[in-house]
Amino acid sequence: MGLELSGGATATVPTRFGEVRMSTFHCEQGREHVCLVFGDVERQPNLLVRIHSACATGELFGSLKCDCGQQLEQAMTAMEREGQGVLIYMNQEGRGIGLANKLRAYDLQSRGADTVDANRLLGLPDDTRSYQSAVDELTRLGVHSVRLLTNNPLKLAAVREGGIPCHRVSHLVEVGPAASAYLETKQRRMGHLEKSESAQNLLAG
Repeated sequence: MGLELSGGATATVPTRFGEVRMSTFHCEQGREHVCLVFGDVERQPNLLVRIHSACATGELFGSLKCDCGQQLEQAMTAMEREGQGVLIYMNQEGRGIGLANKLRAYDLQSRGADTVDANRLLGLPDDTRSYQSAVDELTRLGVHSVRLLTNNPLKLAAVREGGIPCHRVSHLVEVGPAASAYLETKQRRMGHLEKSESAQNLLAG
């Protein structure tokens, strides 16, 4: 691929979604994050990009309370299909509160609180995540413009404020009843978006 990536380690890794160039990088808080590069991305216009926050419960253990695992898989599938893309995997479990607090919030949710109120009952912010280091990594990779797979307006704003022209592609996935209230709360109380700015559906077969 010819692109030298920064970070503590870099390797070409065969995956179910094709061969990717995988690298670690660190943010100002010292957290280690991961960047996956599909194909040749430098200076490619309107590159498909996903900035994805870690979710051990959904991605590793098959929790049905969220859509994170499905979103990760669909993003990688779309990038494999296009032969190009960047997936930035951020070490920001539970909207930044960590796994232990996430489980504490889950326990409160099982007793009737929604995802926002559960955090507040624990004395925690609604969302502590930062996307600045992800934007910096995209800039370092030579990414000039992106189609961002997201429903989160904060990610969209971070990329645009970082000086990278950005068009949103909706990243809605089908979920079961265990996650439907969670997604509805994110839309109603956290401003998550539904319809894409474009009719284009990259995640269709």
